[in-house]
Amino acid sequence: MSQHERKETAVRRLLEGTPPPVPPELYTDAVRRGGRMLRRRTAARRLFWTLLLAAAVAFAVWASFAQPWVEPPSRTTPPLTRW
Repeated sequence: MSQHERKETAVRRLLEGTPPPVPPELYTDAVRRGGRMLRRRTAARRLFWTLLLAAAVAFAVWASFAQPWVEPPSRTTPPLTRW
């Protein structure tokens, strides 16, 4: 019997057996921690979207005042050709 077959039979024996008893306080701890994780994820997601919205508004306000799409006025006068 090879190493692989021995490992496979050991795993099959573990899976076919009855699961060990779970302590009753484990469920309440898992629910409490899961709820905390969900609240943190929700808060982080809200913070991310709020910051993204604030950045978009700040960019829109800056763009409306700076108007980067408009060519700046020339600082020199054009040469006089028709005199």
